[in-house]
Amino acid sequence: MAYISLDPKLPGMRGLLAFRPAIAPPLLTLMQTVMRSNEGLSMGERELIATYVSTLNDCYNCHQIHGEVAQCFFDDQPDLVQQIKENFKDAPISERQKAILEIAGNIQKGGKFVTEKQIEKAKLLGISDLEIHDTVLIASLFCFFNRYIDGLGIQSSDTPDTFKARAKMIAELGYHS
Repeated sequence: MAYISLDPKLPGMRGLLAFRPAIAPPLLTLMQTVMRSNEGLSMGERELIATYVSTLNDCYNCHQIHGEVAQCFFDDQPDLVQQIKENFKDAPISERQKAILEIAGNIQKGGKFVTEKQIEKAKLLGISDLEIHDTVLIASLFCFFNRYIDGLGIQSSDTPDTFKARAKMIAELGYHS
């Protein structure tokens, strides 16, 4: 149960945005801008970063919904998201994607855990400065959102089916819907 009074009909982040309507537009615009671009990282890769960081942070709401959104982009690999959550190094993804998740995982620990060696490796794998930037931004953003949700005791009443339905809507329409 949430630590503050929220509308019980609005799960997860939606309840918090309704509680403070003035912050909803900038947060939703930020999410839409960061997560709904295919410039550099694909939308699927962006959702994988969000899912992975949220898994490391043990933020159930976020890793469930963003994992389902990511799965919409990788529907030809039905177990991919679960494999990444369990151990991305053994998942059937490219070395490029592994390097991106390694950077994201170090951001989750703290920004200074990212090393010059990691960045050099990423660049050797063809990861652009824009992709490195956005990886750090997404990982940082999800640490913020995870702490915001968990710090206020937000628990989801979503079921696997409602997570999938909301995820499909987000994958198709984005975060302003």
